[in-house]
Amino acid sequence: MLHNELSSRYFEEAKKVIPGGVNSPVRACQSVGCDPIFVEQGSGCYIEDADGNSYVDYVCSWGPMITGHCHPEINAAVASALESGTSFGIPTWREVALARRICEYVPSVEMVRLVNSGTEATMSAIRLARGYTGRKKIVKFDGCYHGHADSFLVKAGSGVATLGIPGSPGIPEEIVANTVSIPFNDIDALSELVKADADNIAAVIMEPVPANMGVILPVEGYLEGVRELTEKHGIVLIFDEVITGFRLGLGGAQEYFGITPDLTTMGKIIGGGLPVGAYGGKKEIMEQIAPAGPVYQAGTLSGNPLATAAGLAALEILSRPGTYETLAQKGEAMAEGYRRAAAESGVKCTVQGIGSMLTCFFGQEGPVKNFEQALKSDTDMYARFFRSMLAQGIYIAPSQFEAAMISTAHTWDDIEDTVQVAESVFKTLA
Repeated sequence: MLHNELSSRYFEEAKKVIPGGVNSPVRACQSVGCDPIFVEQGSGCYIEDADGNSYVDYVCSWGPMITGHCHPEINAAVASALESGTSFGIPTWREVALARRICEYVPSVEMVRLVNSGTEATMSAIRLARGYTGRKKIVKFDGCYHGHADSFLVKAGSGVATLGIPGSPGIPEEIVANTVSIPFNDIDALSELVKADADNIAAVIMEPVPANMGVILPVEGYLEGVRELTEKHGIVLIFDEVITGFRLGLGGAQEYFGITPDLTTMGKIIGGGLPVGAYGGKKEIMEQIAPAGPVYQAGTLSGNPLATAAGLAALEILSRPGTYETLAQKGEAMAEGYRRAAAESGVKCTVQGIGSMLTCFFGQEGPVKNFEQALKSDTDMYARFFRSMLAQGIYIAPSQFEAAMISTAHTWDDIEDTVQVAESVFKTLA
């Protein structure tokens, strides 16, 4: 039995000075019926809360900690950069080095601009697409989350789906009017939309593997179809690889599936655990950004010395032979363990995963292919699963509509122990 008195006290104090007591909504654990834990420290794949409880961490800071917490090489890189200064607002060589590494690894990226978050990256990418094409409309997909910029909170996933919010107050209707959201994995829906309005569509933005409504895999031929339609009609195809970038491989989902978008947005892993974002793509498009071109975007902390140092160290670790193969093997072992536990206990649950991330869709039979199907999941059962796993020292995302993440710090023993805990928990859910 865990004791969380201090975390609960911290949460009560937090609610007095921070809206909802958290600085990002899903952290509140509202949908799983408990107070959030307050973390004191992390090491490898473990985190420890304010009450001294230790957990195996499968949130990994929502993806960035793919090498685990406090990796010595990343810590050393940040410490070295710290000795020289934390911010200059003037170019540093590490910015160039990280940009070169991204261009080297990500197939579609010929030039890249560093920013401070995934939201900033996606927001900047659609502005660039509009500036490049001279068109206004953006097409996104139901359940895909691209950050909290106004244009993206239409049928969005992540915390928006978790809290049951259909959109967001504060967004003018005229902005929403230029964003069209359609079902994922439905090429006919996109084809009909493009046929009717291609001359007004600046960009199609998508998570090639959505992970903010749970992990949804693209059906065979779908990504190819999206690429063909956008290319034919001069529409900028943007892959939001903030989650999949450098997680499914050094080249992200686009390398995994062999699809080349026009622009790519990135974040999380390329900062090694520090705040960062980036967007990049074809040179002819990227050269429209100021000061090379007329599309304006700026940021005081863009290319921050600490974030670029951490990112370079992280990519160096990930580039070592066998890294992604081992991550994928552990991801599949965990997914298979969950499937077996669900089947043996008689709990209706579909487990979907790719590489080092996976989601258990409770109450589902057969593949979950889109947001409408994901929303039919049994969120009450997921809440029970979350609380029971937490009580036995396993920290997973406090939302049915997120992904479990595996890091290089998770050992085979960690995976096996987690599956064993899950087996016992599934039996209580039957």
